[in-house]
Amino acid sequence: MPKSINPATGETIEEFAEHTDQDIERALENAEAAFADWRQSPIERRAALLHRVADELERRKDELARIATAEMGKRYKEAVSEVEKCALGCRYYADHGPSMIADEIRDGPAGKNFVAYLPIGPVLAVMPWNFPYWQCFRFIAPAVMAGNVGILKHASNVSQCALEIEKVMLAADAPQGVFQTLLISSKKVEGILRDRRIRAATLTGSEGAGSAVASTAGSEIKTTVLELGGSDPFIVMPSADLKKATSVGVTARMQNNGQSCIAAKRFIVHADVYDDYLGRYREAVEAMKVGDPMAEDTDMGPLAMASSVEDLSGQIERSVKAGSRLVTGGEPIDGPGFFFKPSILAEVTPDAPAFREELFGPCAIFFKVKSIDEAIALANDSDFGLGGAVFTNDPAEQQRFVRDLDQGGTHINRMTASDPRLPFGGVKRSGYGRELSREGIHAFMNIKTVTID
Repeated sequence: MPKSINPATGETIEEFAEHTDQDIERALENAEAAFADWRQSPIERRAALLHRVADELERRKDELARIATAEMGKRYKEAVSEVEKCALGCRYYADHGPSMIADEIRDGPAGKNFVAYLPIGPVLAVMPWNFPYWQCFRFIAPAVMAGNVGILKHASNVSQCALEIEKVMLAADAPQGVFQTLLISSKKVEGILRDRRIRAATLTGSEGAGSAVASTAGSEIKTTVLELGGSDPFIVMPSADLKKATSVGVTARMQNNGQSCIAAKRFIVHADVYDDYLGRYREAVEAMKVGDPMAEDTDMGPLAMASSVEDLSGQIERSVKAGSRLVTGGEPIDGPGFFFKPSILAEVTPDAPAFREELFGPCAIFFKVKSIDEAIALANDSDFGLGGAVFTNDPAEQQRFVRDLDQGGTHINRMTASDPRLPFGGVKRSGYGRELSREGIHAFMNIKTVTID
C-alpha cells in the first residue's frame, strides 16, 4: 500500500489504496480511446491545452510545493521553483512544439519527399520521487504536444504529488484518458508494458529499474527512453574562478538535499588549487543550516526516506574503512526525521564504495589530479555518464573537456541542469535516449518517410 511519510518528522501523512487490476484495465481502455481522438487533434488544440496546464501550475504553485515538501522533504523554495519550471516546460512546447513536429521537406527520389512526425500511442512513464513534478512534466509536455497520451506510475512515497498532477491536467480540461495516474506497485509495471495498447515507456530511476523495463520493452520491441543514475564529475582547473566554483559547487552537490541524479558528486580538483578549493568548500558546507524544509533560512532539509539515511551512512562508513578521509559530516543528525549532515570525503581509494557507487545524498567526494589528462581519465573512469561540470577559463582546456568527457552533457563554468530548450540524457549506465527540446518530442514519434510522385 503506497504510504506518504513526512521525512522532516517521520510521521505518516496518508496511506493510499492501490489501483486494482480492473482499474488498470480501465486506464488502458481510456488511454486507447483517448489516443484515437487526440492523435487527430489540431496542433492548436494541443498547444492551448499546454498553456492552460501552465496557467494551472502557476495558480497552484504554492499549494503544490507544500505537498512536495511534505512528501519528500525538499526545501519549499526549491519546490516552488520546480513547479514554475514545469509551467515553463509546458509553455516551451506549446510555443515551439508545432514547428518541431511539422512536416519537413527533404530531397529524395520522388516528385515530393518529406518526413512526417506522427504520434505512436499510449506511453507508460515510470517516475522517481526526487523531482516529483518536473520529472513527470518533462515527459507530459512533449508527449501531449506530439499527440500521444500517458499513463504515470509514480514512486510510492509521492502518491499525493502523483494524484495532484492528474488533477492539474483535468482542471486544465485535458480530455479524459490523455493523462492518467495509477497508484500501483513496481510488480505491476511489466504487465502494463507488455500490454499491446502501450507503445513505449520512459523511466527515470535506478539502474535496476531501468534494466528491468528495458528488458521487458526489448522483448516486446517497444521504444524506451531511460534516465538512470549519475556520478557526475565537477572539475576545477587552475584558471577557474574559485569563488564562483565554490558557490556553484556547493549548490550543485547539495541542491534537493543532495538527491539528484545530475548532482555534482565527484569533485576532481587540480593539485595547484586543491587545498585552497577544498578549504573554501568545507567552510561553505559547514556553514549550511539543516532543518525545517519549510523555513526560509534553511539550507538543507531531510533525506526522503529512512532507508536513504541508512544507505548513505553505510557507504561513507565503508569508504572511510577503505582508507578515504572524512573531512566533515558523515553521520545522521539526532532527532526526528531523516536528516543527515552535509559531508565531504577526500582521498577516496579505488576500493571504497564512494569511488564506484552513486552516493544519493549530501556528500561531496574529492580527488586531486596533476593534469588535464588525469582529470579526464578519472572523470571517465565511471560506469555512469550523465553530465558534468568543468570550471576553467582556458579555451583550449574547454575544447578538450567538451570533446573527451564521456557524458551526455558538459557544462563549462556552470552547474549541470536540465532545460526545456536543450536535450537531456546520458550514456553508459546512465541510460539512453534524450528528453526535452526537439530530440525529446521526437523520442516517442513515428518519424515517417513520405514520397509522392
